Parts: sequence; C-alpha cells; structure tokens
Amino acid sequence: MAIPGFTKGQFTTGDISVAYETAGHGPPVLLLHGYPQNRMMWMKVAPFLTKDYTVVCADLRGYGGSSKPVCLANNSNYSFRSLADDQWQLMNHLGFTKFHVIGHDRGARTAHRMALDHPDAVLTLTVMDIVPTYAMFHESDYLVAKAYWHWYFLQQPAPFPERLIGKDPDYFYENCLLGWGSTSLADFDPVMLAAYRHAWHDPEMIHGSCSDYRAAASIDLEHDHADLHKKVKCETLVLYGREGVMARHYNIPAQWEKRCERVQGREMQGGHFFVDQYPDETAQSLLQFLKTASSCTESL
Repeated sequence: MAIPGFTKGQFTTGDISVAYETAGHGPPVLLLHGYPQNRMMWMKVAPFLTKDYTVVCADLRGYGGSSKPVCLANNSNYSFRSLADDQWQLMNHLGFTKFHVIGHDRGARTAHRMALDHPDAVLTLTVMDIVPTYAMFHESDYLVAKAYWHWYFLQQPAPFPERLIGKDPDYFYENCLLGWGSTSLADFDPVMLAAYRHAWHDPEMIHGSCSDYRAAASIDLEHDHADLHKKVKCETLVLYGREGVMARHYNIPAQWEKRCERVQGREMQGGHFFVDQYPDETAQSLLQFLKTASSCTESL
C-alpha cells in the first residue's frame, strides 16, 4: 500500500533498511508515525503539505516496511537514538541536510531525540500528543499507569508480550487504537486500517514494537538522564488532543517547555489519534506553524 501520489523507496544503511515515500516540492519535511501504526497514518495529511514542501513519510525501525532486527540484550538497537539516526541518514541520503521533523507518539519521541543528537539538521520540531519519555516514567501516577498500561506490558522480557499479542493481533492492536482517547474504528480510514492490520500480523513487527518499549524503559532513560541539561533550540510545536489521556493528566506544553527553548502549544479536537480523526485540521495547524517558523528562521 502507498500514499496516493507518493513515490515509494527503500534506503539501506548498514544492516537496516528504511521504507519511505516522498512527494512534493520545496523545503523538506519528515513525517514519523506512532504506535501501533506506520507511515500510512499520514495518508490524509501529507498531500496538504506537498503543495509547499517536499514530504518524506518513513517507517520507523521495527514497524511497517522497515527492518525489524532481533533486539540486542541491552536494547540499544531499538533506542530512540538508533531510530533517529536511521531517519537522519535517510534524509541525508535524499539530499536534505536540514529539514523539518514532525512526529506522532513514538515518532515524536524519535524526533525529539533527533533534535538533541542532530541539532544542526532539525529546522523545526513538532511533537504530537506526548510528554517527554523521562516525564512518563518519573512524573506519572497510578492513573497514568492504568491508562497507559501497555508501556509496562510491552517492556516485559521476550517472548512474553509477543506470544500473547500474537494469539490475536487485531484484538490487541485495535484495543490500543480505541483505548487512548475518544475514538472508534469508524474514525480510521479503511485503507489505512488495512495497512495497519497487515503490518501488525507480522511477528517481526510485534517483536520490533515490543523492543521499542523495552528500550524506552532502559537505554532511552539513560540517554535522557544524560541530556537533562540540554534543551532543543529550534522552534517547537506541541499538538495534543483535548480528549486524550495525556491532556487529562499533564500540562503538556509546560512539560515541553522544560525540554525546549521555544514552544508553541496547541490543543486539537479529539484524542490521541486526532491525526486520523481530524486530518484537515491537523494539516492546517502544521502548515500554519511551518510557514510562520520558516519565516522567523529566514529572518535570523
């Protein structure tokens, strides 16, 4: 499956292959998906951006059509640092040494790490419906743990979560889509939902996505703790669903002001998956930010 009007590609770096699609003209924008989706989540948003930008939609390591290696004992090959480096190398391969990065959920965590590790490459950062990983573990309570129980389940040693999920992937992953804020299956486009289902029936994707969460609870925390003194310097947009779990439990913009120097927070209709629920509104918010931030960058 592909986003209509986009050209599919596969980039290989070392032993990792990254699946991506691209279209449009103008300044480059990288779109990174969240859990348990893949690059098809941008199908209704990306075409709006191609009128003014060169858009790259890519699958994260462990998801979609990208490589899904067996997780190392220290989880390092599924760290956000590794995932971010994959995408940074992809953009350089495409000829883009500076670009805008937009991420939802796990893609947003990858984008945050990229902005820390490759600050000269990231023109602007957009994170959607998350608080920083460090805050998720160190500033949560039983209500957050109850709502985001999957964080603690998926990080369990292999093959425990893989075997349970593999018994009925549709039941498990559809429960994830419906459990984090005001959605029904009707909110997800049938073509996009079919692409998600196809991906999560792959046992390697199940392992890869679990490994992503294992890394978050281990090596990613080490990286984040080491970088607590660092702040992202570029313009940062924080979008979040007003009916989502995160908005009920955190002051999301305030959390990002601890990690970024220049933050714009914007509340969206819907819950965690507001990109699927309200793609037109999401695209307009992104375009407004990108155009304003780009003009500010050019004036510096």
